[in-house]
Amino acid sequence: MLRFHLERVLAGVMSVTSQSKNPTANEKIGADEFADELYLPIWSVISFDRHEAVGLKYDVAFQKLEELEAQGVAGLCVVTDDAAARIGQN
Repeated sequence: MLRFHLERVLAGVMSVTSQSKNPTANEKIGADEFADELYLPIWSVISFDRHEAVGLKYDVAFQKLEELEAQGVAGLCVVTDDAAARIGQN
């Protein structure tokens, strides 16, 4: 399942943009750059209630999401650590 999920993520990469507080700095990123980010420990798992895990590689974050989903945790999502930090405190 994880391999299929990663393939779907990479297939949609051409519409991904690198976001900045300066809108004129936003630009499309290539598939290679996006794929590299999947292997960096910059991913978080969040729920409706809190940050469930931070500082994970994407595949580990997705596994954590599946684990928490099996435990019945609601509102799960994998986001970057930066995005999670903007949502609120742990």
